[in-house]
Amino acid sequence: MLEGDNEIFQFAISREIEAYRLYDALAMRMSDPEKKKMFEDLAAEELQHKADLELELMKTGEVVNVINTDNFDTGEYHIESDTEFDMGYKEILQLAIEKESSSFRLYANLSSQVKDEASAETLLRLAEEEVKHKVRFEFEYENLLKRS
Repeated sequence: MLEGDNEIFQFAISREIEAYRLYDALAMRMSDPEKKKMFEDLAAEELQHKADLELELMKTGEVVNVINTDNFDTGEYHIESDTEFDMGYKEILQLAIEKESSSFRLYANLSSQVKDEASAETLLRLAEEEVKHKVRFEFEYENLLKRS
């Protein structure tokens, strides 16, 4: 269990770094320019989420110090990002949908745990953005199935 707003933000920052690394690695794997750009754009959005969370942390007077997520029980929110990328595009999309769904649930739940109302609003906004990412992947997945 995360205790205090600072620990919540540090954990969330670590999650955004993991997401960035996943999408950056996937972008490097893509030979199709459109797919590559989609993952590059998502990686950039995850970095913006990280910056938003760091700002919330700094508002509390804390220094941004990314912590190792291994210290926390991430439970249902943890998606292995070190997965070998020997999967096809369909499986990659399924992984991304799962990851974004998990991130949405995480931010929705964390928003009720923070004490500061503005911080809760930031977490809810990030939850909304994660849902948008999920919908983007679901749309891509549906189009892939139609083309098959």
